[in-house]
Amino acid sequence: MDFEKAAINDTSDFVLLSDYVPSIVQEIRYFSTYNFIGERIDGYEQPVAIITKEAARALKAVSNEMNVKGYRLKIFDTYRPATAVKHFVLWGIEDLDQRMKPFFYPDLEKQSLFELGYIASKSSHSRGSTVDLTLLDMETGKEIDMGSPFDFFNEISHPDYRGITDEQYENRMLLQSVMIKHGFLPIDCEWWHFTLENEPFSDTYFEFPVNSEILRR
Repeated sequence: MDFEKAAINDTSDFVLLSDYVPSIVQEIRYFSTYNFIGERIDGYEQPVAIITKEAARALKAVSNEMNVKGYRLKIFDTYRPATAVKHFVLWGIEDLDQRMKPFFYPDLEKQSLFELGYIASKSSHSRGSTVDLTLLDMETGKEIDMGSPFDFFNEISHPDYRGITDEQYENRMLLQSVMIKHGFLPIDCEWWHFTLENEPFSDTYFEFPVNSEILRR
């Protein structure tokens, strides 16, 4: 067996995030049709959050602190197969398919989503220690207001954007500060996106599908 091919399909260091953080809410957008492409993304066979053990442990610490503050974690995406990223790239080449433009990138042309860093041709998600998330208020069960929705590709989604209310900005900073405290790094264009600083696979982009059964093989 080709060693490199075996490596990118090795699930031995991956876990279901819900096994480590049972209180999370999962809304895996790329399993659904409600995403910026408008169809289920290649490689998403189940709506589950798969992540490296190291990132899962760090998110457990994040969750514990947020629970004390009155919040639960809501997960939109974690590990993303390289095949899913290829789906994104091929969609970017197709000029005609813009069915979800009004909802996710109303002010941008789809090709610019790659140039501006909203979508990457090689994603940190494929290395297994990146997470897209927000917070739920434990009293209301609703997402707290971050000033823009997940995957809304616009300057308003930049974490440091100040054209939002003080409360919305403070909500972003709360999420960011606790994530940083527990070892995650943010990026400058998406308030929801964080990567474990000491990620175990900094150079490996995995291909196995998002499917809980594959972790048991």
